[in-house]
Amino acid sequence: MPADATPRSSRAQQVAAEIEARILAERLPAGSRLGLRTELISRFEVSPSVMNEALGILRERDLITVRPGPNGGVFVANPPPQVRLGGVDLWHQGLTVDPEHLFEARAYLDTLFPPVALRRASPEDVRAMEWALHDMQAATDDPHAYLAANMRLHLAIARASRIEVLVGLYQTIVSILSATLTKATYVEGSEELRRHNLEVHSNLVAAIREQDMVAMEKIVALHRQDMVRIT
Repeated sequence: MPADATPRSSRAQQVAAEIEARILAERLPAGSRLGLRTELISRFEVSPSVMNEALGILRERDLITVRPGPNGGVFVANPPPQVRLGGVDLWHQGLTVDPEHLFEARAYLDTLFPPVALRRASPEDVRAMEWALHDMQAATDDPHAYLAANMRLHLAIARASRIEVLVGLYQTIVSILSATLTKATYVEGSEELRRHNLEVHSNLVAAIREQDMVAMEKIVALHRQDMVRIT
């Protein structure tokens, strides 16, 4: 093989990744037409066999469908997830901003609120956190319920901080994310990641309940690592 040659499977993976990136970058909804197979072959300057392999990769991931006939072609089946949060893949629709930006803003506030809540939380605040944590732990088969409980937990922490202006902003972010969420699925093989995520949140509530600032600083650092971007 020449030194600059690319193995067929590697090139097919690259093409699949580029098509997926376009679907995500342009926020293409299900049913959007990506083009004819022959048009895609020409656009990416690959052989029919490489394109077939690339489309096969995307079909296996349920991202595209290929329809025959005069009005056929390659169409978006399901757009890829936009955010991965603690072992949960999330899809949003109807947003005018990238959902990652909203989750990023939420993440910054999630770093700010807990140390303040540790000093100001009432017993009622702590009970609200514990109820939400219990619901997270119970949602082993329901990613929507898991995410909803996660948001309730962090909203309870925000409210316990008594920083009303920022709590209002946080409530708005949570409301927008909840209203535009169209799909949530657990990432395959993410059981250990979800276990870690639950442990971090359990320790977070415990630190607030016990007013343990040393533990809080370590937990907040771990929590920041749990959100990653899907690209």
